[in-house]
Amino acid sequence: MDLRQLNTLIAIADHGSFSAAARALFTVQSNVSAHISRLEKELGATLIDRQTGRMTEDGNRVLERARRIMHEMDDIRSDMESNDHDVSGDVRLGVIGTIARWAIPPMLRQMSETHSRVHTVVTEGSSSALVPNVVSGLLNAAILHLPIDDPDLIVEPLFDEELLLLAPPEHPLAQREEVDITDLDGVPLLLPPAGAGLRRILERSSLERGVSLNSLAEVDSMRLLAALAVDGHGATIVPATALSETELAGASMVHVSGLPRRRVAWVRRQRPNPSAATRAVHDVIADVIGQRISEDQGLHHSEE
Repeated sequence: MDLRQLNTLIAIADHGSFSAAARALFTVQSNVSAHISRLEKELGATLIDRQTGRMTEDGNRVLERARRIMHEMDDIRSDMESNDHDVSGDVRLGVIGTIARWAIPPMLRQMSETHSRVHTVVTEGSSSALVPNVVSGLLNAAILHLPIDDPDLIVEPLFDEELLLLAPPEHPLAQREEVDITDLDGVPLLLPPAGAGLRRILERSSLERGVSLNSLAEVDSMRLLAALAVDGHGATIVPATALSETELAGASMVHVSGLPRRRVAWVRRQRPNPSAATRAVHDVIADVIGQRISEDQGLHHSEE
């Protein structure tokens, strides 16, 4: 097994056929076929269905590891080329949507000014979707909300944010400056689906106070929950950073006593150590978030 074979497998997966992979690799199709045949013979498994050009189940397992190996090779190369004054390389960063909206644009601007040779690839998704990609090495790191319970990951808290009631102007609670969680007993709410991180927080807090959550609808997207509330479809509970002031469009963000804050953290694998480029992105995002923290906006320094 060699890197050319793994790179060929990745090219077929990315481009959809042997011929397209050959063009992408600047070689001929016979070389592509030979590399895959040797790899399959060595592993004793069929990796690609020759009729459809798609990965088999075994092929997908090998593909995931092949991508991880190639990423590690890139990181080794970039680390050797980097120094404190001229960091370079790719950084694959996962970010939950509510944070990506306000943290990624200034982070990219600052990175272009201070580390112009670092190429950042940002993937937006939910914490539950991003964690496996950090564990597997497809992502170098991710900005996620806690809790995350995986012994292979290092978790560094970045900030805490309040959970607020977002209500359209006509909602009975919209004019309140603050409500208690008991005021939400039986109130129809737009909620995340069962099993989602925020839903677990709400259910735990409600149970402790004897509150019954009334699900008006379940939506697996924090941004969509917020948009539906602003459009008048009902009230919901979202993190303080879910919407900007201009996006509120008359809707109210109401403090809810009895709800814990949501902790957001930088998460990466324990091994290998992060590349110089990944460390540079971490330092810049920490600086961007530090400048944004404001208790008036529901953002707080993490308390250990």
